[in-house]
Amino acid sequence: MLSKKQKNSLIAKFATHKNDTGSPQVQIAILTAEIAELTEHLKRHKKDFSSRHGLLKKVGQRRRLMRYLKKENQKEYEKLIRVLKLKDNV
Repeated sequence: MLSKKQKNSLIAKFATHKNDTGSPQVQIAILTAEIAELTEHLKRHKKDFSSRHGLLKKVGQRRRLMRYLKKENQKEYEKLIRVLKLKDNV
C-alpha cells in the first residue's frame, strides 16, 4: 500500500491544476505505483491469490482510465505513457 507521502508526491507531479486529485492522469499514476508494489509482493508470495485478484482489478481499472484518456486527450495520453514508461496497448 502506498504511503500518504508517496501518494501526495504522485498527485503533485501529475496534477492538472492546484487541487487536482481525481484527473485520469493522477489516477493512472497512482494505480501504476500500486501495481508495481503488488507485483513485487507477488514475486515473494506466489500463493497470495487475494492479492493477485486485487492486482488484476487494478490493471483493469488502469486500462479503462487509459482508454478514456486516449479518447478524450491524445496528447496528454502520449505524454503520460512516456513519463510512466507504459506500453501503448489500449
